[in-house]
Amino acid sequence: KHRLYARLNLQECLEVSDTRVVFRMVDCRVQSARKRKGLPDFPCKSVGLVEYAEFARTIDPRIQTRCLACPPDEHPDEYWCAWEFFISG
Repeated sequence: KHRLYARLNLQECLEVSDTRVVFRMVDCRVQSARKRKGLPDFPCKSVGLVEYAEFARTIDPRIQTRCLACPPDEHPDEYWCAWEFFISG
């Protein structure tokens, strides 16, 4: 909810604990628009790898980020991308 696009996209956090969060982009405005226009998914994984890792690192340098799925990767219909944030023990 602290990101600007949180007001534009539908997202959810799952498996929230003291050391782990799974974040999913349920509806991405950009990807949904491309889908409506018959365009392929925008391959945003390389952007997400930098963006989410830096955002998490700014909050706490111990937080590590792992991509679970993001275009151009295959993803289920239920979400566009999923990311894991964790602090290892």
